[in-house]
Amino acid sequence: MDVLVRLEARPNDSPVLAHVNSIPVLPFGTRSRREVVTLYGVADALSLALALAATVESERLEAAQSGVVRHLGVWPGRGAVGDSAWRDSTTGRLVTRDLDIPQLTLEARATELLGECGSTLRRVAAGLGMPDWPEGADRALSFSLTDATEFGGGAGESLGDELGVENWLDSLREADAFTFDTESE
Repeated sequence: MDVLVRLEARPNDSPVLAHVNSIPVLPFGTRSRREVVTLYGVADALSLALALAATVESERLEAAQSGVVRHLGVWPGRGAVGDSAWRDSTTGRLVTRDLDIPQLTLEARATELLGECGSTLRRVAAGLGMPDWPEGADRALSFSLTDATEFGGGAGESLGDELGVENWLDSLREADAFTFDTESE
């Protein structure tokens, strides 16, 4: 699963932590499913983990469908609420499903995510919170995780793609002339 994480100012009229929108795999298979996570306020690993937990749990609630589009809101103390939609493969009709994932379920899955790929989530959150973003730039970072359907299946399975995020951050540092030798530390 590819994830694009955006950071925006917290809306004045809502305590929402995050919104998650899923973009389905293209029919000709050029990329994997993409999750667009919008965090509000201050980026932290826990908020990111809760948003990704909503994605993983919503996928577990649905039968395996191709072309699923999801929209979820994650609220503190409430959990995740939203819906999903896809085209029925036999009739071609649009099928929708309301999603309501309890807070305790999200917290349990977020704890697993932090255990499996916490350093990646912390680096992404720290990258979004860096003060040296250009004025007016959208704060957004992209990274990849293994398929969410593999997660939570048993011991030894890993969700994190540490190398992809680290290589991306290195290329960003080099582009901004902030390279440094990390092996001598």
